[in-house]
Amino acid sequence: MATSGTLDDMSRRERWQRILESEVRRWSALSCEELIARLRDLQAYTIEFDVKTYQVEVELLENTERYVHVSVAVDDGGLPASLSPLSLTFVREKSPQTS
Repeated sequence: MATSGTLDDMSRRERWQRILESEVRRWSALSCEELIARLRDLQAYTIEFDVKTYQVEVELLENTERYVHVSVAVDDGGLPASLSPLSLTFVREKSPQTS
């Protein structure tokens, strides 16, 4: 029986990975200005995928002169797996200012 729990965790993590990749694509397509405006506060929301609900958190980690650094995390709210959500970060370079 322990093996099926491991298989469940793997398929759970695989589902999280698909959602995470989709959300990272969505957020990383935004400009630096849009990211800064939308991520003034932590964005936490739920999405539905294959009739299940998943939690997504998107946070602006850094806003420097040269780039913004964003974190995206996904889990399904189930314990204990959601204590370690699956996450990725990305960096969006700011355009050089022209005068």
